[in-house]
Amino acid sequence: MKKTVIVEGSRAVAEAVKLCRPKVIAAYPITPQTHIVENLSQMVADGELEAEFIHVESEHSAASVVLGASATGVRTYTSSSSQGLLLLLEVLYNIAGLRLPVVIGCVNRAVSSPLNIWNDHQDAITARDTGVIQLWAEDAQEALDMHIQAYKIAENKEVLLPVMVNLDGYIVSHTFEPVEIPTQEQVDSYLPPYQPEVYLTPKQPLTLGAYADWNYYQETKQILQETIENSKKVIEDVFLDFKNVFGRYNGGLIEKYKTDDAETVVIAMGSISGIIKELVDELRTQGKKVGLLRIRVYRPFPKEEIYLALKNVKNIAIFERCLSVGSGGIIANEVKSVFYGKEKQPKMSGFIGGLGGRDLSKDLFRQIIECSEKEIVENEFVAVREENLV
Repeated sequence: MKKTVIVEGSRAVAEAVKLCRPKVIAAYPITPQTHIVENLSQMVADGELEAEFIHVESEHSAASVVLGASATGVRTYTSSSSQGLLLLLEVLYNIAGLRLPVVIGCVNRAVSSPLNIWNDHQDAITARDTGVIQLWAEDAQEALDMHIQAYKIAENKEVLLPVMVNLDGYIVSHTFEPVEIPTQEQVDSYLPPYQPEVYLTPKQPLTLGAYADWNYYQETKQILQETIENSKKVIEDVFLDFKNVFGRYNGGLIEKYKTDDAETVVIAMGSISGIIKELVDELRTQGKKVGLLRIRVYRPFPKEEIYLALKNVKNIAIFERCLSVGSGGIIANEVKSVFYGKEKQPKMSGFIGGLGGRDLSKDLFRQIIECSEKEIVENEFVAVREENLV
């Protein structure tokens, strides 16, 4: 019988991974993702999960282990944060290029220097060009659900790509929330054992990751691009199938919250969406037509979905917890490209904030909305300093 329990977000993720029955887990500790693999290690030690838990000397090694294990045809898992994620990026390019369905948990954390262990989105956004599919959770329940969905997406024969599930460090990973944990029978019926058509075995030798000169290399990248674009339908179908089995559905590639008649819409990702929803509800009672569009799947980027959802709004305020130094807002530029050359052009403003765990309040987002309605701003850094908090 499924049960609802109050657990730490990291424990919820570990429970999800256990239910997916991976055979190889490789781990190296880095705050704030460590609790996920600590829980999984205990589950393996206690006999709750039949898997090989491999302690490695770095995140690069962890990624290499799951690459090798996945190539032999078994389900795998690893997780990381911040500098650790950046260390495994080299291997992540290989995992995607080899078309291996590895699932990776990323507990989002700021990237040094200066040293900071708190939450923003710079680590995962830096991995956006590797060929990995990226899912972004709002809370612990969604982080659990997305890990189960991630395996279903990754292992689909039309996809066969790594999937990264992102959850905000501490805000989601270390907060205790009520979470509904499905039964093993439910997950088994939704996610059958992984049965790849091609895998490494001494009985049928094959070559993976062969050398490709200029006559072939470009075509592999073209196929990768086409595959990740075409994965949108698979992802949508997986989310709908999940709803049919488990009864939960938070949206497809995007979540639209009171956007249908909105004049101003905030675009955001991750846990901050909850605060913005509260503000939207308050402003609605005051007669203001505002809404939120939450990006749930960042790669593949939901271009068509964003355009169709927002083509009739007057103002768009894009908020992000990351930046491309020397350019500015990363997500803002991608959203603006959605409307390039289109007949309908809302006013679009870009805001950057919450870096290194900086507090984000409803009043701050109220100011962001008011600013976007008055003028167009670009790369506007917004902040609430601790001394200004009540």
